[in-house]
Amino acid sequence: MKDTEVSVLGLGAMGRELARALLDAGHRVTVWNRTAARAEALAERGAVVAGSPGEAVGASPLTVVCLLDEDTVLQALDGVGAAGRAVVNLTNGTPEQARRVAELVRGQGGDYLDGGIMAVPPMIGGPHAFLYYSGSERVFREHRPLLDTFGAAHYKGEDPGAAALWDVALLSAMYGMFGGLLHAFALARSAGIDAGEVAGDVGAWLTAMGEAGPEYARRIDTGDHTTDVVSNLGMQAAGIRNVLATAEEQGVSTALLGPLADFMRLRLAGGDHAAEDLTGLVQLLAPGAETV
Repeated sequence: MKDTEVSVLGLGAMGRELARALLDAGHRVTVWNRTAARAEALAERGAVVAGSPGEAVGASPLTVVCLLDEDTVLQALDGVGAAGRAVVNLTNGTPEQARRVAELVRGQGGDYLDGGIMAVPPMIGGPHAFLYYSGSERVFREHRPLLDTFGAAHYKGEDPGAAALWDVALLSAMYGMFGGLLHAFALARSAGIDAGEVAGDVGAWLTAMGEAGPEYARRIDTGDHTTDVVSNLGMQAAGIRNVLATAEEQGVSTALLGPLADFMRLRLAGGDHAAEDLTGLVQLLAPGAETV
């Protein structure tokens, strides 16, 4: 089996796009997937197909891993003989999971870099994709040009779990937004309005509200939540009551937004917080905070 520049373990929706981007950039690529048929299209484009994870890792100085979950990664990398090799794990996971995989790779004498992909598969290699990396700075710097093939690469430090934390923080914001988006569409449809009819206005509103992010961050970092510019918590709590009441009138579940209203009530009940910004709710999310 001939040596290649980079190996890719895992050819699901994301793994295939990673391998495709590498081939498009002219890299010599070895691929492996548990279901070998998924490698056929890449093989037609010049990729070398490995028969096992160990064979793939041994074929290249750098291996990119993108599998289903931590268990699948640990199984694939167990005993592969990573000594002298670099492993970049782009499988979605938690910080602690990243640290466990790093321990496995380093225990074999390999070098480890964890990564979080801030893109969906079709975005890989495009202008809007970016990735977080953490772990071995040597691996990041040595292979930076190759990593930039997937999207803009951002290094977040030596802790292997750092990239996963940044990844999940951004995903948390995304899922919160999606929850509100789904509630808005359900509310519109309950009145016989097509989701497509309100989608443009919803998108414009969310874009405008997203500009509050830096100011929210400033308030949270300084601990000063007082506001006389935007609607304070007292007003927000009154407003969300109308949001929930409208949903109930329309027969729409409040399951996605109800917890936020509960947190507003809890913050107001905990002291003189009516004049502060919504950012004060972050105090209820801090480790050890009493929320019951």
